[in-house]
Amino acid sequence: MSGESPGAEWGATTGASQAIDAESWAFALELYAEPGIADTCLQLQNECGVDVMMLLMTTFAAARRGMVLTLTDIAEMDAACRDWRERVVLPLRALRTTLKSGPAPAPNERTEKLRSSIKAAELSAERLQNEVLAQWLAGLPPQPRAPQRRDIVSALRAVIDFACQGRRGQPNAAQLSLIEAIVDRAPGISS
Repeated sequence: MSGESPGAEWGATTGASQAIDAESWAFALELYAEPGIADTCLQLQNECGVDVMMLLMTTFAAARRGMVLTLTDIAEMDAACRDWRERVVLPLRALRTTLKSGPAPAPNERTEKLRSSIKAAELSAERLQNEVLAQWLAGLPPQPRAPQRRDIVSALRAVIDFACQGRRGQPNAAQLSLIEAIVDRAPGISS
């Protein structure tokens, strides 16, 4: 892969990346709606710093594209979306979270309406992040094989390991066991 960040010119989408974007977003919504998956993703986000959009895209890449991403791939994917996540998604999330309990006049009925608007903006920002990730994924060479369950587990482990590296830690056994729940519920992954 070239030294240029695939996300650098993400506004110029191709037909392939648009197709991947639409398919991966539908996949992410379907997987996230599965019982327990939202809680699992949020637990990995809160405890390990996992970027849920990257986790979902990695799962999509394996389940639907036969692409098993490595730790190096995960680092490149992160580079493609890091600025957007850190400058847009995370500030929106922090603001939404803050409004749950304060500052005054929050929380009240009016500030809850504001919080709901911010939540919608956060979801829109994550949708745009998915677009960046889809464009990045479209730039990878296809892998025309069906990945084995262990390959998918390994790819998701790479996402968690990458996040933990950023926090100078290692995932614990309980966090790693959450991978199995994701693989078990992901559409298109057979047991």
